Amino acid sequence: MYKIIRSILFLFDPEDVHYFSMNSLKWLCRIPLVKQLLQQLFTPATVNSTQLFNLSFRNPVGLGAGFDKNALYLTELETLGFGFVEIGTVTPLPQSGNEKPRLFRLPKDKALINRMGFNNDGAEVIAQRLSDWRKGTGKNTRMIIGGNIGKNKNTPNEDAWKDYEISFNALYNHVDYFVVNVSSPNTPGLRALQEKESLQKIFSVLQSSNNSRKQVKPVLLKIAPDLTNEQLDDIVTLAEEMQLDGLIVSNTTISRENLTASKTESDKIGAGGLSGLPLQQKSTDVIEYIYKKSSGKIIIIGSGGIFSGKDAERKLNAGASLVQVWTGFVYKGPAIVKKICRYLESVK
Repeated sequence: MYKIIRSILFLFDPEDVHYFSMNSLKWLCRIPLVKQLLQQLFTPATVNSTQLFNLSFRNPVGLGAGFDKNALYLTELETLGFGFVEIGTVTPLPQSGNEKPRLFRLPKDKALINRMGFNNDGAEVIAQRLSDWRKGTGKNTRMIIGGNIGKNKNTPNEDAWKDYEISFNALYNHVDYFVVNVSSPNTPGLRALQEKESLQKIFSVLQSSNNSRKQVKPVLLKIAPDLTNEQLDDIVTLAEEMQLDGLIVSNTTISRENLTASKTESDKIGAGGLSGLPLQQKSTDVIEYIYKKSSGKIIIIGSGGIFSGKDAERKLNAGASLVQVWTGFVYKGPAIVKKICRYLESVK
């Protein structure tokens, strides 16, 4: 059924379809009987709860940042069975992002290319929206919410730590964990912040703020799959020195390897981060490298090219403790969480 719906939706602009689909789901979930039916259809029947960071994830399948940038669809995503949802990337000030079109499909490759550019409503607005949701429809939620934070486009790299601190403080009371995003390829100069010295500055400020509070929140770093082994070694060292709670591996890639789409097609699309099936092995290899390098001491959330339970299992076997989907959700539809959880339960 979803294949038919997808074939129709894929006739239209990807970003327009995204908001049309999610707003339609939001409307349907306002009807109690329909919402209950959707829960029955898509929420995993078996219990796959995972304890991590002193948090209880109802299942190990989450939705990666960038899908619900502005925390608009949390109730709807919980209805589809996600164990956790990462909002953002959130910046201190609202920004419109890059010019459209900025999201592209490569159906032959089961891939997407995006150059969104951290378009979001800003930390203050999103924090208020989360607060309202926690007091309202999300009052009894079992779903874990992560806050993915970044810097505004016009903020110089030497002042980036200030942006991360502002968003961290704004979202602190409203999310369960944080992710520092320095690995998007769509904000000029952002990936330079993955160098050890820049990361030390950002995390020293965040950890100082974190440790001054009564309830310390988990803080993770999201990295690119394009780092060299030497850079990955630095990340492992930094994670140990700064006592990071974990890593998300990985963000999108700037590489265009493993594409069946013609070079002309990808060149026509231009710059942006590639996600989906072509990233699958690359991200898994980075997970395995970090897991072995750290002797399994660094907690990893695996992301990149997960379309099935088998794909998720490969990430977990490589060293991940949880997984995130994004492009797989677009291509496989609303049943993806239930199918992955059912498979993982069957291979226990």
